[in-house]
Amino acid sequence: MPPWENVIAFTLAAAVLIAIPGPSVLFVIGRALVLGRRGALLSVLGNTVGISLQIVAVAAGLGTLLEQSIVLYTVVKYVGAAFLVYLGVQAIRHRRRIGAADTTAVPTRRIAVLRQSVFVGVSNPKSIVFFAAVFPQFTDAAAGPLPMQMLGLGAIFAVLALLMDGTTALLAGAARDWFARSPRRIRTLSATGGVAMIGLGAGLAVSESRA
Repeated sequence: MPPWENVIAFTLAAAVLIAIPGPSVLFVIGRALVLGRRGALLSVLGNTVGISLQIVAVAAGLGTLLEQSIVLYTVVKYVGAAFLVYLGVQAIRHRRRIGAADTTAVPTRRIAVLRQSVFVGVSNPKSIVFFAAVFPQFTDAAAGPLPMQMLGLGAIFAVLALLMDGTTALLAGAARDWFARSPRRIRTLSATGGVAMIGLGAGLAVSESRA
């Protein structure tokens, strides 16, 4: 692990970054509006797994490759954006079925929700480029192998993301539970969540910055 002062500084910086509404937060809120609290929590778990895979990739040096390759970066960006739009469209298309269903559970769809969320987490090129750019600033060559230090910092980030995004999921899910008392309101809310995910995907697609 890096020196403790580096770890503390990174933890504080990571907490601030996660707290700022960004793609992960917006994705979780959108999923909460569509799927409810349990679906949102599953989405947080899957998204965190996806981020963790990115962290492993950065430690292995793949983050630098993505940062330097315009073609690879663009492909990953558009694939991730298209998938978010797809999820949003599906939420809007099936809003009536969602409104009529039991909104307190996500039965046989749990694996699908997890799988979708892992894909969203792992296909965000901005986060992997961010990790590749920021992690080295908090490492120390004298503290051991740099890949192991990056994995340690990544583990801190993943735990913080799981806890903080999980809190967001609970709050958004609780708000949805109130709307769920009316099938009409829950259909409208599900459509709103779908629109939010479409907007998130479109924003990612048109964004030019890698930072």
